[in-house]
Amino acid sequence: MTRPNPQDPILVIDDEESILLSIDTILQLAGMNNVITCSDSRKAMALVEQCTPSVVLLDLNMPHVNGEAIIEELTAFHPRVPIIVITGRIDAETAVDCMKSGASDYIVKPVEEERLLNAVKKGLRTTSQLFPGEQSAQGYQLKNPEAFAAIITASPKLYTLFTYIESIAGTGQPLLIKGETGTGKELMAQATHVSSGRTGNFVGVNVAGLDDNVFSDTLFGHTRGAFTGADSDRPGLIEKAAGGTLFLDEIGDLTPASQVKLLRLLQENEYLPLGSDSSRRSNARIITSTHVDLWEKQANGQFREDLHYRLRTHRLRVVPLRERKEDLPPLVDHFLSAAAKALNKARPKVPGELITLLETYPFPGNVRELQAMIFDAMAQHKNTILSLTVFREHIARMRRIDEKHPPRAIDSGMAFSTKEPLPSIKQATRMLIEEAMIRANNNQSIAASLLGISQQALSKRLKSLSKEDE
Repeated sequence: MTRPNPQDPILVIDDEESILLSIDTILQLAGMNNVITCSDSRKAMALVEQCTPSVVLLDLNMPHVNGEAIIEELTAFHPRVPIIVITGRIDAETAVDCMKSGASDYIVKPVEEERLLNAVKKGLRTTSQLFPGEQSAQGYQLKNPEAFAAIITASPKLYTLFTYIESIAGTGQPLLIKGETGTGKELMAQATHVSSGRTGNFVGVNVAGLDDNVFSDTLFGHTRGAFTGADSDRPGLIEKAAGGTLFLDEIGDLTPASQVKLLRLLQENEYLPLGSDSSRRSNARIITSTHVDLWEKQANGQFREDLHYRLRTHRLRVVPLRERKEDLPPLVDHFLSAAAKALNKARPKVPGELITLLETYPFPGNVRELQAMIFDAMAQHKNTILSLTVFREHIARMRRIDEKHPPRAIDSGMAFSTKEPLPSIKQATRMLIEEAMIRANNNQSIAASLLGISQQALSKRLKSLSKEDE
């Protein structure tokens, strides 16, 4: 099958189906076959979260969510993704406004083929995705690579985040880190602290589930007699982080009352310990993280708008493991050595098909899930070669869970275009088998597990397809 070009998809967002069809056709004829179209702006960010695009083209004037709001969110959490605005207005003011809001280029309707291709190719060059696989982590020069030593990676996407962290580390302004569970948000916060050169401590706390009183006591401390059992003064974490960094994990779960107190700390650099009548000053840098959509919580009235804007002075999104599968080999190597040492076992040989097997799995638990799989496999390991049984059983178990609770389909993310006739069952079967074999690197055992059938059944179908091709 044809390899995707570019490696990450080009996302086109416009409420006019005719525009989507025109742009898609132009790109496809130019050899860019990895294109996703979206006619409902409400679903745009969900598509972005599924797979970070290489370039985004979007209309400014759309119902539901306008283009400017999408640009704001894209630049917040995907600052390196080029944005090309499609506009029906041709004036200098519109062009300037687009550039100020974060767009890298703009195209005037009706879309001209040469202008469109030049803009897209320019955007792809900035992310080195015009020819997949050319970009590597070796091209990044970090000022302080030791700050990122705890993050095991060979991914250009993470090295892009490292350079961003180095550029904002010294400002002292709040940083909001967004990412799925297990992606390493706290490691990014620690790297930011080290890069900043701050002499104080890095102090972290998970604020999920803390009621207002516990939150206040934990962060701000209390004076003697503040409440029953308060026999002496106790400093809060904000005092322990003086001159350093205070990291608040899962900030999206903070109660409304606690949000007000955190806002005051950010605005005034002051806080009030429980039982005290006088405010105290703080010079700690605040870094927060979340795995939830704060924009959605803000829209639902569950998160303060003013606090949200304060927290996201600087912001970044940690890429999930499924979007950086080049990290699988170094992570497996690192966790395997760590597990062997922790369990006092000799490090086993790794079968070649392990990485291929792991590449077929989306890792909803990200790096943390991979670490748990490897430690479990090492705990049960007995021979000189690492058994794949634990990995296969875990992946099969998670796939059974997914089958019982399938994700809600996104219209513009369908496997088949609504503009074309559906393939026959025979054609669809061939497509699925060919795709599974490509993903499994021609390993029939792995391909069969992807398809949910036995290896014998897959072998029989492959022989049947081979006879049809003769």
